[in-house]
Amino acid sequence: MTGGREVRAMAGRDVMAPRHAPDGSWRPLGPVERWYWITDQVSPLNGVCVARVHARLPERLWRAALDVLSARHPLLNVVIATDEDGANPRFVPADGLTVPLRYELPAEPAEADRGAGEPYWVAEVNGHALVERVDQRSGPLARAVVLDRGAAGGRHPEQCLVLTLPHYVADGTTGLSLMREWIEAAAELEGHLPPSSGTPATSGTPGTPGTPGASGISRVPYRALPSVEELLPAAHRGDEGARRSREQQTADARTMAELRPLRVVPTRTVPFTERRTRLLHRELTPHQLDVLVAACRAQGTTVHGALAAAMVTAVARASGARAQEHVSIGSPVDFRGELEPPVLSQEMGAYVATVPTVARYRPDRPLWETARHISADVAARKQRGEPLSAITTYGSMCPETPAGAAPLLRFMDEEGPINLCLSNLGRVDFPDKVGPWEVSDAQLIAGLSVNGQFVGVVNTSHGHLFWNFTYIDGALADGAAEALADDCLTTLLSALPDAPPAPGSPAKEGP
Repeated sequence: MTGGREVRAMAGRDVMAPRHAPDGSWRPLGPVERWYWITDQVSPLNGVCVARVHARLPERLWRAALDVLSARHPLLNVVIATDEDGANPRFVPADGLTVPLRYELPAEPAEADRGAGEPYWVAEVNGHALVERVDQRSGPLARAVVLDRGAAGGRHPEQCLVLTLPHYVADGTTGLSLMREWIEAAAELEGHLPPSSGTPATSGTPGTPGTPGASGISRVPYRALPSVEELLPAAHRGDEGARRSREQQTADARTMAELRPLRVVPTRTVPFTERRTRLLHRELTPHQLDVLVAACRAQGTTVHGALAAAMVTAVARASGARAQEHVSIGSPVDFRGELEPPVLSQEMGAYVATVPTVARYRPDRPLWETARHISADVAARKQRGEPLSAITTYGSMCPETPAGAAPLLRFMDEEGPINLCLSNLGRVDFPDKVGPWEVSDAQLIAGLSVNGQFVGVVNTSHGHLFWNFTYIDGALADGAAEALADDCLTTLLSALPDAPPAPGSPAKEGP
């Protein structure tokens, strides 16, 4: 977690103070938030974080720890209100909000040991977290579940935490940071960790960062941030920002028209309002991860490039490509550090933008050539500021209400950069032990709503690389999504020197 000196230096700007309108609202949703909110109204757009705590802790402790998070994060203390016609969505502060917590035993826990079946939490994610919308009107804009495996049958006690957040208030970095904060708050409440310090006080809020509340731990809020558009550097605002955005759109459209890249094409068109996301969990073992990292260094590429190249190859094969083809894949880029002032990883919000790469595929082309191309292209786009230009684009494209969203929904579905996408958070700073409790398997899953067809989300923690694929239920032929996920993993591992064998049944690999 960031130290108190750094966050105090960043706090206190007037722009950070909550600004309440005459109607009692805090602020309107910015264009990016509004687009994510609109798509969530059409079909749920949730991010889901999972972590396993190897202990059995009382529900009251997890409840109290969630209340600490609510006290710290302004976006956990608001609901969304609109005009009667659905226009003017805005955050409105609400008193007495508590993050809903469901506490239950998972089904068939005896089958959940690693290697004996898919992770037991997948049923929760597929049955609830990805498909049930967070209630924006009653709030709060999050919900939580504790799956308690207990210690029956001689197993070590274990609980799996599931945290669900709509994308209009959180990205993957936010989600995993909140998950870590939830576990650490529980440890602080039990006296296993010293009271946290350095949470940045909202300008105008009484108290000093690190001031303990009645429980002895800090409940001073993080900054009440404005919309991301208000934090963009000057080069990405006004006329200059609009010019950059137009040039980027024109260049990308020209590339797409010239190369006509392959996309993941559904075999069945699922109406927007009926789309629901499903998860396929895959992972690399610590040994496989070490071999991958070493191979990427030797080949002059990144892990992201290698994973994306495997996905491009799998999609091209599935399309039946026998000669040279091009495949478009999107890469979400975190731009927190580019904002003015920078945004901390602990602060809630969606601070990623997806840049497209068109990669060449040939059946005989080595994966590493494709990996180097993707890595270089993403780096160049980031250097040119294209993620920030993508944010500017929403200001001119985003409709005012869900009723006016149909044209943009069709564009994103038919031409958008998230059709095939790899979101890689890299190595996540998530502890293996919090107080006396061992922690493992902290990972992220992304809902798709109407924005994509086949997406991989990757994070590395606890020595494992977690590769969670999501797709639209019913859009692909039976077994096609599973086959794509399997081929991604097999393609990657087969390119590694002295490659560890791919599991005989990758879909069954997990905790």
